[in-house]
Amino acid sequence: MGIIRLGKSRKGHPYALRVRGGLQVACVMLSLFALVGCDAFRLLDTDALDHAGMSYDAIKELKSLHISQAEINEIAKVRRAGLSDSECVTLLRTSHLRNQPFTEGDAIAGLYQSGVAESTVMALVNLDQVGMGSGELQAIHLAGLPDEVILAIARDRANGKSTLSGAELGTMKNLRIENSTLVQLVQRGTPESDGPRIISDRRRGAKDSDILRHFPSVLN
Repeated sequence: MGIIRLGKSRKGHPYALRVRGGLQVACVMLSLFALVGCDAFRLLDTDALDHAGMSYDAIKELKSLHISQAEINEIAKVRRAGLSDSECVTLLRTSHLRNQPFTEGDAIAGLYQSGVAESTVMALVNLDQVGMGSGELQAIHLAGLPDEVILAIARDRANGKSTLSGAELGTMKNLRIENSTLVQLVQRGTPESDGPRIISDRRRGAKDSDILRHFPSVLN
């Protein structure tokens, strides 16, 4: 049938050519928008959250926080470990408020599964002390030390202070130093450098009262 010529411009070019050119530009622009926006409109696969036992409302709230596919997998780890829906949402919100993606699923799940209380885990999250140091904190708990020791150490480290290490505390525990004594040493701000001296004194027969007397409050 051919192109219907609607008329000619002042220079003699048909309007049909202008229309066709405009359509080509529009098609190119639409293609570009589709490429740029495809990730934004991609549907998230929330099966991992469903299988972990998370409720529909919690999943909806996570979506409202712009959870990514990678974060879905991380949140599913902590939900399977036993953390509640509300705490899972808090974990994502806290990470995003720090302008960071949530990547600590394994660390948090490990702490919780070792028996650390959920309230302690969330306190560690608020202190931003979950991550590279979580393995040591988990070891402290497994050594039989109370959560208050874990939190005291985490608070000091969050403030840049030196603390007794997990290995030192474990050795002291094996030397039958009482939990109450260890709690006092940590709360006093005993630095890591004093650990070998405390262990040496204990092996030479020092009592808990001797240790507390020889290593008073530092509060460094």
